[in-house]
Amino acid sequence: MKIGFIGLGNMAKAMIKGMLEKKTAAPEEILGSSRTRATEEVIRKAYGIRILKNNRETAAEADILILAVKPQMLQEVIDEIRDDVREDTLIISIAAGKTISWLEETFKRKLKVVRCMPNTPAMVGEGCSGVCRNTRVTDEEMRQCMELISSFGIACEVPEKLINAVGAVCGSSPAFVFMFLEALSDGAVKAGMPRKQASRMAAQAVLGSAKLMLESGLHPGELKDMVCSPGGTTIEGVQALEESGFRGAVMKAIESCVEKSERM
Repeated sequence: MKIGFIGLGNMAKAMIKGMLEKKTAAPEEILGSSRTRATEEVIRKAYGIRILKNNRETAAEADILILAVKPQMLQEVIDEIRDDVREDTLIISIAAGKTISWLEETFKRKLKVVRCMPNTPAMVGEGCSGVCRNTRVTDEEMRQCMELISSFGIACEVPEKLINAVGAVCGSSPAFVFMFLEALSDGAVKAGMPRKQASRMAAQAVLGSAKLMLESGLHPGELKDMVCSPGGTTIEGVQALEESGFRGAVMKAIESCVEKSERM
């Protein structure tokens, strides 16, 4: 099996790293191409994969072709490789906002198409990806696809109507979490803590909280209540967040991301 990457940016690097570390693919099974030779050389040296001359060669040789380019570049890439993709090639697109029907129409023929919405924590093996497929993708092909995507985190198959929500709650939300972490750190610095220590402790608190929620299976509201002692400090902080519209602002951010994806 040959896995081809068109685009070798941060997300492609995370995916390749995960596949190699989990041994779901060997270096000689992965090939790729990028816009710049400098990027290709960095990836080749880091991971030992095969670098081909251009996108057309990658598309022609791949059994699974991963389109790891930004949405605004996808049309140009598909125009370039359209005639080189084989009928039996499984195509995986990670471009936000580009639907399966758009991909089929742009390729101008019916192909096996999967949409995947990964996120940047895939770079440390803790990604969260939503995946959907068209009717031409068999259950066995989807199983193989999910195995690859699970190499760099968890993967969940969802109906395409939910893929924009996945993009918001998984793809965009790390930016919101980093803003929250920065704010936590700022608050600790204001209270007198050194910046480096504040950032490290804030990050560990968020990491531990997420792990507790995943491993306990408890509702986040229940976990919040466990921290809020009657008349204690935490409930005072919760009230301050609520007065500032904390939850409403987060929900609005997710809604805005979904709406933007639908317009792309």
